[in-house]
Amino acid sequence: MDAVRVALLREVLAGTRWPAATRRFAASLRSSVVPHGGGLLLVGTRAYEPWHLAAHLVDEAAWSGRPELAPLLVRHRVRPGDPAHLAVGLGRLQGAGRGETLLLVAPERPDGGLLERVHDARRAGATVLALGSGDPEVTGLAHDALTVDPPEPDPGTEVASAKGIDLDMVQHLVSAAAGENSLPSTRGRRRLRDRLSRLADQLTSPPPARW
Repeated sequence: MDAVRVALLREVLAGTRWPAATRRFAASLRSSVVPHGGGLLLVGTRAYEPWHLAAHLVDEAAWSGRPELAPLLVRHRVRPGDPAHLAVGLGRLQGAGRGETLLLVAPERPDGGLLERVHDARRAGATVLALGSGDPEVTGLAHDALTVDPPEPDPGTEVASAKGIDLDMVQHLVSAAAGENSLPSTRGRRRLRDRLSRLADQLTSPPPARW
């Protein structure tokens, strides 16, 4: 989801808890990784790998000039021949400790093995953040958590329901906010306007001449 769609999503959600909640959670993420120069480990459940969140955080790290936001995706299943950045298995969590941040994305309750690894990482000094269904054991392990309620069907809009939005949308909002200031300040608005302006220029500029 590009900057234009994120801006539209925020406009639709104005007046709900989501703009403030996602910015608050993004501020926790940023304040955890930036002072330590990075160390962000991103892991999902066995059934759900947060590929899109990883990609969007990489993009935000580049756009915002905060390379610390780029995560290391930790995977449940690593296959022979996977490229290096996709070949990091759960064993990496055993070495997680002070100065590192573990972001767990869990739309459903993780299995006991993963919860044990997350618990060990926290005991070793890692900061644990959780995004997902609000499972009590997961939120109990996390230093900060953002719970995503399942959205109610709403035929009037494809974006949000009266109660909530889905996990993918929340991940887009969190990743976009991670590269901004913790509050929607002038600097944050200017950065968004700059990105929208660059996008508009790209869409309206003529194609390069071919010789």
